[in-house]
Amino acid sequence: MYPSASSSHFAAATMAAAAALLLLLPALSATDDWADAHATFYGDETGAETMQGACGYGNLFDQGYGLDTTALSVALFNQGWSCGGCYAVRCQGSAYCAPGGAPATVTATNLCPANYSKPSGNWCNPPLRHFDLSKPVFLRLVTDFHVGIVPVQYRRVPCARRGGVRFEMRGNRWWVAVLVFNVAGAGDVKAVAARGSRDGRWADMSRNWGQIWTNGDGREVGQGLSFRVVAGDGRAVELDSVVPQGWAFGQSFEGKGQF
Repeated sequence: MYPSASSSHFAAATMAAAAALLLLLPALSATDDWADAHATFYGDETGAETMQGACGYGNLFDQGYGLDTTALSVALFNQGWSCGGCYAVRCQGSAYCAPGGAPATVTATNLCPANYSKPSGNWCNPPLRHFDLSKPVFLRLVTDFHVGIVPVQYRRVPCARRGGVRFEMRGNRWWVAVLVFNVAGAGDVKAVAARGSRDGRWADMSRNWGQIWTNGDGREVGQGLSFRVVAGDGRAVELDSVVPQGWAFGQSFEGKGQF
């Protein structure tokens, strides 16, 4: 029997996400409230080293993120809850800033890990706010990438995506996990529930890491699946019959809905 999750459980998750929205509203607004940080880059122009990462995404080209991405310092990463969120980042206060100062919009897809053996000189140690950008993005912000690090300003912005919210099936017959990606609007995800086609009951999912969600077992195997997703701004979307009954691990599916 597919485990049921009462409407009150999902409502509680929705209310919690809505409460989180109160904290995010200033950052997501269209004001000029920019915060200070620093930025570096990792990888080369191809972006090969930016693939995969601590958010659980895979090939960022296939998943629609491309190279407009960043790894976040521990303080911004928020244990993975920031994954999928979008930020406008602009170089500010350096002679190496590119003329015009146009910001780049990037999606959080990775973690810039702390190095506690170096309490000073490591830009990703908490409480520092830092963006480790893909090299192509860094090159848009500066006149010479050899500078290595520059002061920046940033703010949260809405994410623009093509198509619907997408889901990638991972794991094995005993343990099924779902990667939730291509989320517009807030970009990050605060709650997910799944409904199996055989019994039609909703079950809350747990965030395992990054944007990987699971029920902790393999009950989803052999069932078609629908999903309800709560984004970081508290909005929810219900996506019916996203995954067909004959799905296989490694496949991804697009819901007919978006934020």
